[in-house]
Amino acid sequence: MVALSGGVDSATTAWLLQQRGERIETMFMKNWEGDDQTDGCTAEQDASDARDVANQLGLPFHARNFATEYWENVFEQFLAELALGRTPNPDILCNREIKFKAFLEHALALGADCIATGHYARVSVDADGTAHLLKGIDPDKDQSYFLHALDQHQLQKARFPLGEMTKAKVREFASKAKLPVAKKKDSTGICFIGERRFETFIDHYLKATPGPIFSTDGQRVGTHSGLIHYTLGQRKGLSIGGLKDYPEAPWFVAHKDLKTNSLWVCQDTHHPTLMADRLWAEQTHWISGQAPSATHAITAKIRYRQADQKCTVVCDDKGQVEVIFNELQRAVTPGQSVVFYDQEVCLGGAVISHANVATPQGLSSYHPSVA
Repeated sequence: MVALSGGVDSATTAWLLQQRGERIETMFMKNWEGDDQTDGCTAEQDASDARDVANQLGLPFHARNFATEYWENVFEQFLAELALGRTPNPDILCNREIKFKAFLEHALALGADCIATGHYARVSVDADGTAHLLKGIDPDKDQSYFLHALDQHQLQKARFPLGEMTKAKVREFASKAKLPVAKKKDSTGICFIGERRFETFIDHYLKATPGPIFSTDGQRVGTHSGLIHYTLGQRKGLSIGGLKDYPEAPWFVAHKDLKTNSLWVCQDTHHPTLMADRLWAEQTHWISGQAPSATHAITAKIRYRQADQKCTVVCDDKGQVEVIFNELQRAVTPGQSVVFYDQEVCLGGAVISHANVATPQGLSSYHPSVA
């Protein structure tokens, strides 16, 4: 069963499998109810495009609505994390709970042996049946970071035909096959929600309370629109400029203080409040079911497309890990995932809870009142 999203990647996936002589059917998932209009395409347009691809290829087409599952298992947790001042990654939850759970279950119920998606990743299976998640060969498109939370059952049932090729090759194949979405723009934004104006969209679900913005030397330099709209290291959207006692240099989010509803900023991209050499994470998931040995040399990423970072991982028996990096890391962000690798093999990951950064209060004796 091929997950057709209405985009070029999933369409090319279906075409490739058909060229290989596989017996395939297709399914479109709708996972968001309400106003479907985004800055890009609508869900209706995506569904129409997916159906057009299936029709052109002569493939059976199914449609399913997983909006309830998405709301309960992905979006509610996304909102809860934002309310706690963290920066969650809904794409990771969406893969685990929707694409490789709800979709997989429906596909198997319809008689499928496995599912295929347009992700840029690979799977290898040992002789004993153990599945391993591998990076896609295109370093600019590798999506193993977003798939690290999958388990053995999910990976054993997954096929990623695009993992062995570059995006340019996928576009070439789509044009060769004259697929109706060959030139369609890639989608971005929140998984299944789309390219909305994030701040306006989130304000429909969470109350944003404005508050003061302080520089890390303790001076008030502006007013923020609500801490839920900011993440560590953020540069855009601060509306700070032309301050008398500061240079005309960019400002970066350095710290969020929920107790005082204050946002702290700095003009040094490597300020001590933004740099850490270790982090602590929870909800640890190892794809093989076992953590690597203490002497095993691994690397980690704290964000998508980051270069692999050498580190040491210390695990406890409560699903928590301490990650010590060989080099300082910028903007280690609570709520995001730290994902572990052994060269091309993705080992698993965990949700970042905190890092050993300096706090603005620790740098200055100034403690502002925000009453």
